[in-house]
Amino acid sequence: MFSSIKSLGVSGIGGYLVSVEVYISNGLPHFDMVGLPDAAVKEARERVHAAVKNSGFRFPVSRLTVNLAPADKKKTGTVYDLPILVGILAAAGDLPRPAPDTAFIGELGLSGELRPVQGTLPMALAAEREGIKRLFVPAENAAEAAFADGLTVYGVESVQELVRHLRGEKEISPAPVPSLVPDSAELLDFSDVKGQENVKRAFEIAAAGGHNILIVGPPGAGKSMLAKRLPGILPDMSREEIIEATEIWSVAGLTGKDHPLVTSRPFRSPHHTVSSAGLAGGGAIPRPGEISLAHNGVLFLDELPEFRADALEVLRQPLEDGIVTVSRVAGSVSFPSRFMLVCAMNPCKCGWYGHPSGRCKCSEAEVHRYHSRISGPLLDRIDLIVEVPALDYEELKRRAPAESSAAVRERVNAAREKQRARFSDRAMSNARMQAKELRAFCAPDAEGEALMKAAFDTMHLTARSYDRILRVARTIADLEGADTIRADHLAEAIQYRTYELRA
Repeated sequence: MFSSIKSLGVSGIGGYLVSVEVYISNGLPHFDMVGLPDAAVKEARERVHAAVKNSGFRFPVSRLTVNLAPADKKKTGTVYDLPILVGILAAAGDLPRPAPDTAFIGELGLSGELRPVQGTLPMALAAEREGIKRLFVPAENAAEAAFADGLTVYGVESVQELVRHLRGEKEISPAPVPSLVPDSAELLDFSDVKGQENVKRAFEIAAAGGHNILIVGPPGAGKSMLAKRLPGILPDMSREEIIEATEIWSVAGLTGKDHPLVTSRPFRSPHHTVSSAGLAGGGAIPRPGEISLAHNGVLFLDELPEFRADALEVLRQPLEDGIVTVSRVAGSVSFPSRFMLVCAMNPCKCGWYGHPSGRCKCSEAEVHRYHSRISGPLLDRIDLIVEVPALDYEELKRRAPAESSAAVRERVNAAREKQRARFSDRAMSNARMQAKELRAFCAPDAEGEALMKAAFDTMHLTARSYDRILRVARTIADLEGADTIRADHLAEAIQYRTYELRA
């Protein structure tokens, strides 16, 4: 007796089709599982055996062989519990054989209930590509899987419920497509921040163009407060960006029944003790790190000089390429990592260097040593460097309401619309322009050219810095609604690179 059940697996953040083949033959009772299963897959034997019996069915007292094809690809996780159970019941004649365009994924409890699994959206998208029409998943994963087009998703609570559906006794209602409305209830608002108008302007430019930004100021000036309000002014996510972010979070196990989709731009703020593997990703079976979890969103590094040097240097290649490749013995996996880097730091170890009060007692050598923890190549990849001054009493006691994040976000969305029309790519932003786009869209006029030449000579800019100034100037022009880059746009962009770190 033989049956073949369609299922799915995940490699990196991509799903692939798996055939679960079950063969029941004569012989002493034995349960063999082949097809490169890992320990979690092998343990499915015990979970499936208990779930079959506790759901009121007879487990075959025969020799039972389960093959997971393709047999040369490592199978991991608990997603194959449900298709193995369905295959056994179908091979034993206790269940009608499902149609070839039907697939199953899910972890089983010993009592027969279904438990959620990781990587549901990548597997659902793979099922869609492979022509699967019906996908049965644990009930808690149904909303996430339903985001895939052309797929009818059924959320299953238990084995008995699934059997009744497959026998035609009581149908399970298909899962509705989840709402794409961003959850803005938890977003902090810029109206809470008193003063710091120049820093708010810099954050608006960074959000509009997807630029990396570093803010420098003494303790209590509002650096972290400002950075945490950045998500409230970031542009709306497109459907493609939601899919990309949700795939990564799903594989990392960060989606769930209450939050099946990543509809608001991610904001990741790892502690400065994070390792390079924690940032880039890793593990025996590579999993995404912080820079991938921040894909299409923000990676905020507070107290930048306190991070380990090797961890900071991991950022350099992903900042340029928008992708990070993790190589392990089990193989190499590439994760998307297109994010805005937002950094905050004090001007010295004690935090008061240059303050009029004279509270800083750090020597020039100590300040130099503190700043030198940040490498020049990493600084060169930051578009805007902004000083956050300490607020005086008059600014703190001011009661006049500040501009809200919603008003700023309207301007940011308008600037992003201009970029989408310009590049014909919803994921493209000014910060991602390459040489071809720079030549086409960032040519300054004669006055601007003279200003750029003077800045290049006096500030000793690198070629990368020159390009980044042009990108920022293009964003400033977009916020103003201008088609061409003028000298005043360039002047504002240049001022965001005038703060000098003593590295």
